Amino acid sequence: MGSKSVDEVLDAAAGVHCSALRLDGPNVQFSASGLENGHQEPFVIGVAGGASSGKSTVCKMIIDQLRDQRVVEYLQESFYYGLTDEELVHVHDYNFDHPGRIHHTELLLSCMQNLKHGKAVDIPNYNFKTYKSVPNARKVIF
Repeated sequence: MGSKSVDEVLDAAAGVHCSALRLDGPNVQFSASGLENGHQEPFVIGVAGGASSGKSTVCKMIIDQLRDQRVVEYLQESFYYGLTDEELVHVHDYNFDHPGRIHHTELLLSCMQNLKHGKAVDIPNYNFKTYKSVPNARKVIF
């Protein structure tokens, strides 16, 4: 077993991390290692990382590389709990990166599944100024 080069180690350490979810459209071309029957199916690219870690930049680069493919992007933060009045008093003590802050985990997963099946979804809109969901969800027509 040989040792890895510095470039290989850095590439492995710098793997794509994302907390935004992205789904591309049904026109994706798969390689020979993809679906054997030639059926084109949407796929998910997940990007995770802490606050200000470059997730949006990585996602923009991915979208730029996909060019004319249909891409839907939605952020995990869209599914955050709205804070109560009591919680708002200590809002700066909250760790919004903690998985427990995700309120609508089932809705998030349902949106992903529906998008993969070409269905429209309603994605909540979270307002970081009020720390609450905005009443009118963003409709994604797919």
